[in-house]
This record gives sequence, C-alpha cells and structure tokens, in this order.
Amino acid sequence: MKNEVYPAAKRPWTVVNMAMTADGKIATAGREVTSFGSARDLAGLYALRATVDAVLCGARTVEETGATLGNGGEKYELRRLSSGLSVAPLRILVSGSASISLTAPLWEQRSAPVVVLVSGDAPMDRVRRLRECADAVWESPRAGIDFQSAWEWIASKWRVRRMACEGGGVLNASLFQADLVDELRVTLCPRIFAGVESPSLADGPAQQLLQARRFKPAGLKRVGEELFLKFLRVPPTGGDD
Repeated sequence: MKNEVYPAAKRPWTVVNMAMTADGKIATAGREVTSFGSARDLAGLYALRATVDAVLCGARTVEETGATLGNGGEKYELRRLSSGLSVAPLRILVSGSASISLTAPLWEQRSAPVVVLVSGDAPMDRVRRLRECADAVWESPRAGIDFQSAWEWIASKWRVRRMACEGGGVLNASLFQADLVDELRVTLCPRIFAGVESPSLADGPAQQLLQARRFKPAGLKRVGEELFLKFLRVPPTGGDD
C-alpha cells in the first residue's frame, strides 16, 4: 500500500509504531527493559522513518532509551532522498513540563532540527532554557498540550505531511484520545512482562466502550517469532475528517 498523507494544510498523517509483548506491555515496570524486539523489528522502525517527514517521541522515552531519532544510516538515507525527503526526519519531542534533560544524546546529533512541544503552563525558566538548545519550542495555548493545535502548527510551519510516533504509552494515549492516530503498527513479541505498573501501548485515562477509538486490520506478517501487525483508523460515523 502506498504511503498515506493528508494535505499539508490540514494535519500530518500520523503512524504510531511500537513493539509490544503478548500481554500488551512496552517495557518492564522499572524500565529495566525498554528494547526487546528483534533486529527485524529495528529494521522496520528505520524503514518507517525513511517514509516520514518527522518522528515524534515523548521526552521520557528519549531519556530512558538514549534515542537520537536519526535516519538509520546510509541505506535509509538513500531511501529518503530517492523519495524526495530530507536527509533525516524532523525530530519532535513532547515535554509538557519542559523538563527534558539537555544532556540527552539526541542534542549531540544535529543532523535534523529538534522541535519541542510544551504545555501552556510550563515554567518559563525551563522554556527559556529549552529555546537555547532546540530549533523551536511550541507552547500550547492552554494548560496541557493541545495536540490538535500542535498538529496544525507542525503541518503549516514545518510542512510535515506524514509523521511517526514512537511512544511512550502516555503520549500514545493522548494521541488516541485526540483522534489523531491514522495508522497503528505493532510488533507483537513472544514475551510476557506482566505487572500493573508495567507501561502499556496506551497509558492514558480509562475510556468508556462508546469512547473507544476503532481501527481495522490492514496487514499481518510473521517473521521468525514475531508478528507484524498494521491497523488503520476507522473514521467516526458520518464520514472522515
């Protein structure tokens, strides 16, 4: 299937991409294990990044994993260039309290701009500090993060038409709640982490059945011991956005 995009003036087509255990966990309770997928899963992550204008990640996830959100190397860089994309994707961090560490490895890699989304009530001293390191800081018009407004800004300011979100669970849940997730890709790994405190794919407030976001199966592939699943958003009754 061809890559999906929305018109640039609307909002980015948003793909949530996660590895998950058979019991729905994305890490152990103490975050001792945050990376458990195979080399094939990692290659899939880089292959997806090679199709997007931007990669989105929560600040805590970046700090815990040491992720730099890069393009994956020459092989994937060539794919990007052949598709008319920039050498590396725009990197977007979500740090509601503007407290992301400025010593995270991501700041040392300047291959692509870094944009940070912060809450409208984030402490001003932290926001000023971030502005000295980031290429741009977007402040929400209200307390918390207004993701609808952020998506419009990302599309208009940075010309992002397609974006990949790589967690964590709290950020994913916020995007599902805002109905901004168009595509969900899950690598299902044959492990069990258990534990009520172990983070899951979507760690937001509990939803009633009628509020649940609906997705439809769009792909299934088995490679080795892992299952690679793809789902597409089911538009609300009455048509798409």
